[in-house]
Amino acid sequence: MEIAAYFFIFILSILIFVLLSRNRRVGRIVQGKLPPGSMGWPYIGETLQLYSRDPSVFFASKQKRYGEIFKTHILGCPCVMLASPEAARFVLVTQAHLFKPTYPKSKENFIGPSALFFHQGEYHMRLRKLVQGSLTLNTLRDMVGDLNAIFSSSLDSLSGGHVVNTFHELKKISFDVGILAVFGGNLDAHYAKELKKNYTILDKGYNSFPTIIPGTLYKKAKMARRRLSTILEEIIRLRKETRADKNDLLTSFLAYKGENGEVLSDNQIADNIIGVLFAAQDTTASVMTWTIKFLHDHPKLLEAVKAEQNAIFKINNGGPLRWNQTREMPLSYKVVLETLRMSSIISFTFREAVADVEYKGYLIPKGWKVMPLFRNIHHNPQFFSDPQKFDPSRFEVAPKPNTYMPFGNGVHACPGNELAKLELLVMIHHLVTKFRWKVVGSDSGIQHSPFPVPVQGLPAKFWKQRIISNQ
Repeated sequence: MEIAAYFFIFILSILIFVLLSRNRRVGRIVQGKLPPGSMGWPYIGETLQLYSRDPSVFFASKQKRYGEIFKTHILGCPCVMLASPEAARFVLVTQAHLFKPTYPKSKENFIGPSALFFHQGEYHMRLRKLVQGSLTLNTLRDMVGDLNAIFSSSLDSLSGGHVVNTFHELKKISFDVGILAVFGGNLDAHYAKELKKNYTILDKGYNSFPTIIPGTLYKKAKMARRRLSTILEEIIRLRKETRADKNDLLTSFLAYKGENGEVLSDNQIADNIIGVLFAAQDTTASVMTWTIKFLHDHPKLLEAVKAEQNAIFKINNGGPLRWNQTREMPLSYKVVLETLRMSSIISFTFREAVADVEYKGYLIPKGWKVMPLFRNIHHNPQFFSDPQKFDPSRFEVAPKPNTYMPFGNGVHACPGNELAKLELLVMIHHLVTKFRWKVVGSDSGIQHSPFPVPVQGLPAKFWKQRIISNQ
């Protein structure tokens, strides 16, 4: 099986290289001092080395050998890797106009070419403001009731002592939260069901080998993507007809006006909705899974978090969590921050140089991919002492500037970061006040799918626990 996997990666790398080699910007002769590093074998570069081990180990070994800026060649792309806070800020903030977001074309086609994170400039900035405007603190405050209902119902369904794939179950929850953010709290159940069914098919084929052969995950995903567009266009049409005035993302997209008064087409709105659901589901579900694991692995910390949350639970007489109480969870909030650092779900981000750029005496050639390595920065002992230790108390002091970037940085940083943190706090509250759980089998190891999650999605058993009385 391992030989077959390596052969598959080899063939895939050659195909990607052939496609990319048509781009003269990448294939041109480079003149200038390139960063140190190895470009690996002809055509395939260092792709096999990257995928034959934990990517974090691959990048860490490169940093140890070459320093905080180095070159490599993976998946057909010549790349410059950056592992310092200053370099990440250079690419993502101070000189962001020189580095455009870039994704494989197949990924762009699945999500939709109009999605905001595929763009720079005015279009991106206007859409980003719309997303941020639909996720203000006032909006999040109004969502707490719905988040309570989602987590209460969904976690109840996991209880009973049967083994569940924690990550897969939490993906269902994070998708429901995404639907809430995009459409508000009362999307027709039929549409919600169809969206979830087809998005699940799309998700399964997103990282599969691109082929037109019927029956393959990729082909099924392409068909599901077309069905998603049809469903979303119908929802958009109904919203336009009813002219419902809701405080949700769809309303913001419908209200969009460009510099010359242009509006978003239904296809553009559909692309951006799918993009938001894509950005919100796996990443948040991964962090929630790691939160459950870290609490399980640190019993004393878990007891302290329980004490904090049970105090709130008693004040409410077992009733729903309130918005102001999510602002009064200092220990739980530090657990969230430390989980984001330790897990570093977004290990790096892709950019592409739009011109030849010089950085610290090295040339970053036009057309090369540039990858700030967030995980390397988050796990650097210069910035976080004993970085492999899960220690929420480290956030009693604010991290040094540009050393903590779980949601990225600059104009392309995740605009839904406050919603993600709120989601985690609501989950912690419901989890520790109403349930106990036990990880089944091996409780160590990481798999990448493509985001890092505990091995096998953290198999676990959940049981409802006795509700604490306020008497």
